[in-house]
Amino acid sequence: MTVTIGPPQTRQPVAEPQPRRVRRGTGRSQVDLEVVIPAYNESARLPETLRRSVVHLDAQPWRSRIVVVDNGSADETAALARTAAARTDRVDVTLIGCSRPGKGAAVRRGLLTSTAPFVGFYDADLATPLPTIGDAVAALRSGAAAAIASRHVPGARFVVPQSLGRRAGGTAFRLLTRSLVPGVADTQCGFKFFRRDAVKTAIARVRTSGFAFDVELLAQVHRDGGRIAEIPVAWTDGAGSTFHPVRDGVASFRAVLNLRGSIL
Repeated sequence: MTVTIGPPQTRQPVAEPQPRRVRRGTGRSQVDLEVVIPAYNESARLPETLRRSVVHLDAQPWRSRIVVVDNGSADETAALARTAAARTDRVDVTLIGCSRPGKGAAVRRGLLTSTAPFVGFYDADLATPLPTIGDAVAALRSGAAAAIASRHVPGARFVVPQSLGRRAGGTAFRLLTRSLVPGVADTQCGFKFFRRDAVKTAIARVRTSGFAFDVELLAQVHRDGGRIAEIPVAWTDGAGSTFHPVRDGVASFRAVLNLRGSIL
C-alpha cells in the first residue's frame, strides 16, 4: 500500500544514487520526514546503513532527510559519514554533532532540531527492516503520536533467536516498564517515529540520556494522551551492539526504577 505525505509527484525511476559529500549543519530545508541515526564509533556499519537508507527513501513518494548525529566518536564515523553518504533530489543527508554522551542525548538533539512533520530514529545496525518506515508513516497519518517497531506483539519474530540471558533480562525489563507505558509491549526496539509536535512536547520533560531514554520518552508521550502504535517486525540482532547485558542492564533497571518514582 502506498503512503503519501505530500502532494503526489510524477518522476522517472532513478538509478541507485552515487556517493556525494554529506551536508553539515543544522540549517535544514523543509522535508516531509526526517530520520535520525545516532552514531557512536559506527565506522564499520554506518556507510552501508546510509547507502541502503538513501536507496529506500529515494523510492518513496515523500521528501526525506537523514540526520547522522555523531555522539563524540573516537573512530572515523564522522569522516566516513561525510564521504559515504549518498544524496539525491528527494533525500538529503546531514551530519551534526552531540558532545553529551549517551544515545538518548544524541537522539534528543536530532529530534529537537527537526523541522519535519514526522521525525524518528533507528539504530545504525538496521536491525529493523527499512520498509517499516512506511508502516510508521501510515500510523502517524492515522492519528498516532508515536509509531514504534515491536518484537513482542502478534506477527513479530526474531530472525535470530536471542540468548536465554537476553530473553530473561528483556522479560523482566518489560514487566518493570509496564506501569510506565501501559499497553506497550516493547519499549526498547531501536526504531521509533513521532509526530513532531507530540515528540517535542514530550521530550522537553525527558531527563534520561542512557538506555532508559526510550522508556521515559514513550512514558511522556503516553502521559500527554498520545496514542502509541506498535508495528510487528522481523528483527535481526545486529553484530557490534554497544549494549552490555550486565553493565548496561543494571544501569537500565536502576534508571527505570527512578522513573517510576518521578512519573507515576
